[in-house]
Amino acid sequence: MLVFNAVLLFIFDFYIFFALRATKIKLVHKKWFPFVWWGYSIILFAGLFIAAKFSIPLSYRSIILVAFFMTAISKFIYIAVVLIDDIRRGGIWISRLFLPKKGKLPAERIAELEEPLPEKPRNGISRSDFLLKSGIVIASLPVFPLSWGIISGAYDYRIRRQKLVLPNLPNAFDGLRLAQISDVHSGSFYNHKAVRGGVEMLLQEKPDMIFFTGDLVNNEASEMRNYQDIFSMLKADLGVFSTLGNHDYGDYYYGKEDSLAKRKNLQHLIETHRVMGWDLLMDENRTIRVDNEEIAIVGVQNWGTGRFPKKGDLTKALSGTADKDIKLLLSHDPSHWRAQVLDTDVDVMFAGHTHGMQFGVRGEHFQWSPAKYVYKEWAGLYTEKQQQLYVNTGFGFLGYPGRVGILPEITIFELVKS
Repeated sequence: MLVFNAVLLFIFDFYIFFALRATKIKLVHKKWFPFVWWGYSIILFAGLFIAAKFSIPLSYRSIILVAFFMTAISKFIYIAVVLIDDIRRGGIWISRLFLPKKGKLPAERIAELEEPLPEKPRNGISRSDFLLKSGIVIASLPVFPLSWGIISGAYDYRIRRQKLVLPNLPNAFDGLRLAQISDVHSGSFYNHKAVRGGVEMLLQEKPDMIFFTGDLVNNEASEMRNYQDIFSMLKADLGVFSTLGNHDYGDYYYGKEDSLAKRKNLQHLIETHRVMGWDLLMDENRTIRVDNEEIAIVGVQNWGTGRFPKKGDLTKALSGTADKDIKLLLSHDPSHWRAQVLDTDVDVMFAGHTHGMQFGVRGEHFQWSPAKYVYKEWAGLYTEKQQQLYVNTGFGFLGYPGRVGILPEITIFELVKS
């Protein structure tokens, strides 16, 4: 994938470079411009290769990923503008080829076609120059919100409050406060103090119980080394329960085939949950008792549609819960809800995974993100008859080290008996 991305972006570089050289922009005709243009690309890809293959400080890794992400977005946008101009010019050429002007002999027509397409300036600038120069402005526009998303959005933790109305809720659990976080992705963090601030914000809510719904790391359990002490602070009277997400298995680093290194990494991650005091539910359940009344907390390993791992065994996880009036399920991927969970008697499923694509708009009565075109349920509360799903948009970030509009989320639920 790294090689493919490198080849693709270098193709973009060639295409854009020669498009720019065809303009009358003085800067791109300077002798030093090719050295700057190609030198930046070479340095960028060298940095990306080092970040992918070697262990380097997270701050440097983040700088490299930000530079790559912003460069790729800007060039992709500019490619679209250049294509518009090339399509326009191609249309002119085709129209001249098939719609000859009246009074011109074939020989004259052939000679005309062999000449370059004229670009007559209108008010001092040709159409091509106008498009290509405008494209530079358009391609640079995403840099501003994306930069702001890194500076302000990455650690701008927000509390979202949600009541869960449950008809069969035992009286002893009426009013119980439950906190959820998801998708920590500790390998992306670069601000220890800010992460601690988010955890302290959750603790100030004094929840009775805490859920974590997967993706503690990006790839390796060792990513938690600098943050384990912070997340160990999460404590609740009725317990902290967790489950695994698709990134926790190490598939994106070690490959999908089984190996000793991959198994050791997973065991290290499982041990990390234990050391932090989190009860990791691996296709199993726990009974929570308050004043002689009970509910079931159920957790499955990752189960997602499409290319995502289907490791969870829901039947096994629900075993022994038939007599419980309320079943609360931790399952990382929201696609699991429609695929399997709606066919069970689970009351509420808690998920994460989508991140809200870390980009969009989320208000009290309206929300939008490109994530909605990938996941039917991507953020917030969803109801199907008597069953509910809540999708948390994540505590951390992945890839792009920031958030625009879809801010890092800490959800506080109140269980209410209807």
